[in-house]
Amino acid sequence: MLKLKFHTNLIECGTDEAGRGCLAGPVTAAAVILPDNFSNEILTDSKQLSENKRELLKPIIEKEAISYGFAHIMMSEIDSINILNASILGMHHSIDHMIHKLHSKNRTSYKPEHILVDGNKFKPYPDITHTCVIKGDSKYLPIAAASIIAKTERDHYMNRIHEEFPMYNWKKNKGYPTKEHRDAIRKYGITKYHRKSFRLLPEQYEFDFTS
Repeated sequence: MLKLKFHTNLIECGTDEAGRGCLAGPVTAAAVILPDNFSNEILTDSKQLSENKRELLKPIIEKEAISYGFAHIMMSEIDSINILNASILGMHHSIDHMIHKLHSKNRTSYKPEHILVDGNKFKPYPDITHTCVIKGDSKYLPIAAASIIAKTERDHYMNRIHEEFPMYNWKKNKGYPTKEHRDAIRKYGITKYHRKSFRLLPEQYEFDFTS
């Protein structure tokens, strides 16, 4: 049973990312504040749920959350600052987005006082304390909710760019290093959506990054 709170007396948000291990596409992060009376029997770590269940949960979370936000960190930035820093930056941007929504709805009294972070690495967010929780998306509902938003928003992005480059079948593999994806890289080379700092193939071919 997932917990709703880490500190029962604080307004908390959960944050998580999706797409960290992919060869193509952004890393996407989300942040969510859930109301104190929130409950859902199927909400858990997005990786443990089918795509249909994630898509079912997405509008429920968006409707019932006090606020939520998400952010894509694109490939050039991932290549520039590395994937860990990009993931943390995405979390910060998603919290920014979530807080901006609170301001726009005149709900600033719900600004988070504590951040629950999935994983073991984070950089302090201004004026808000945080706790890193390993496998937090299977322990705390706000992190699980953030994992759903991050995963579904990233999947939607990958589905859109699949239409531009269907030969990589991103609609199915979402940019992860599947055999099919790597075979397509061998056959067609790389695109503007591939992460050039990643080891795209085990044999580490050299690519023309200017194309």
